[in-house]
Amino acid sequence: MALLALAHGFANSQQDVPPGYVFHANQEVQVRDLPARAARSADTTAVLVAALETIFHDPEVCCGKDSPLQDTVLSADPLSLREVGAKLQGRHRLNDGRPITVAAEYLAPDSINPDQLISSLLQNHGLIMEWKSRLYVLYGAVFDEKLYYSGQRDYVVHKLLLLDVRFSDSRREIAFNRETDDWGKVQGLLKLSAVVPR
Repeated sequence: MALLALAHGFANSQQDVPPGYVFHANQEVQVRDLPARAARSADTTAVLVAALETIFHDPEVCCGKDSPLQDTVLSADPLSLREVGAKLQGRHRLNDGRPITVAAEYLAPDSINPDQLISSLLQNHGLIMEWKSRLYVLYGAVFDEKLYYSGQRDYVVHKLLLLDVRFSDSRREIAFNRETDDWGKVQGLLKLSAVVPR
């Protein structure tokens, strides 16, 4: 079920839960130990670099002078998460010759499933979100969980917790609130991970 299509289910209350469910309201998940990266400028490419440095939190991988992803990132259109993901996807080599593999998955706004978001966050993986033509690090969510006795789970997302890496002060932490913000202004998300041999 796409996040956009969940608006009708967002108001579920405990009384609406049929037998066979356990209902957990207002759960919160946050990615732990994210580095406090801030963009060097408000330029969109600088914001993308800071967001990627936050997501990967490994300077050897991204996106310093000697990282294998630096040139790739700088050559991508920072406001096309699909292009950024396509360019980052695959094998790269660290300076010492070790191979790394980057997995990148672009999620179009109309195909985003709450399970994808919550699952990534529970696995301690942030995402990059483009909203109103700005880039953010999605690091957490506030959600309701319906846990079926069969083990299946359904999520209803109320808020997405975001870092605006253009800032290092109180403006840094913001939220996308499904009650007050327009999902139609979200241009997509990018899931990223890297496997680095040690």
